[in-house]
Amino acid sequence: MVRRPVAWVAAIVLFVEAIGIALLNWFLGVVVDRQDMSLAGLDSDMMSVSSKVGGLVFGLYFALCGVAALLVAVRDRAPGLFGRILLISAAVVHGLLGAFTVGLVGWGAFVFMMVALGLIVFTLLAFDHGAGPADAAPGDGAGGKDGNGGTNGDPNGGMSGGTGGSPVTAPPAPSAS
Repeated sequence: MVRRPVAWVAAIVLFVEAIGIALLNWFLGVVVDRQDMSLAGLDSDMMSVSSKVGGLVFGLYFALCGVAALLVAVRDRAPGLFGRILLISAAVVHGLLGAFTVGLVGWGAFVFMMVALGLIVFTLLAFDHGAGPADAAPGDGAGGKDGNGGTNGDPNGGMSGGTGGSPVTAPPAPSAS
């Protein structure tokens, strides 16, 4: 299957993004601090600190999303509710960042964001929560199908042959007491 390797790649991409975002914002904070300039009367020290803190928070967010994707890859099952929420929010963030990066950075950054978005969405969709006995293939004993889409039941609802399924027994009659 392809789903585990895609989840691994999504986790690696999210970890790389976490480090990249944190370092980029730290660098921007250092640049603002060294220029010692004001933007519309804002304190340059406050802008520097807020850029660094914002980069660390955003980097930690992407790292947490990477942990969620890593757990999906290691366990080979769908993420829990918290992991699912994290990965969905990361997909939305990548969609928005992709839209903004086209004009600000260029098409290369847009392609990277869309690849990351695709990896996250594939990771979410490849591990389906609803897969279970109800989704079993016909003819494997999960529902009394005869392989041709029909059931081999008689008009009274009983089974008169077929491939698979267990015999149906009537429920016990209610007592008069």
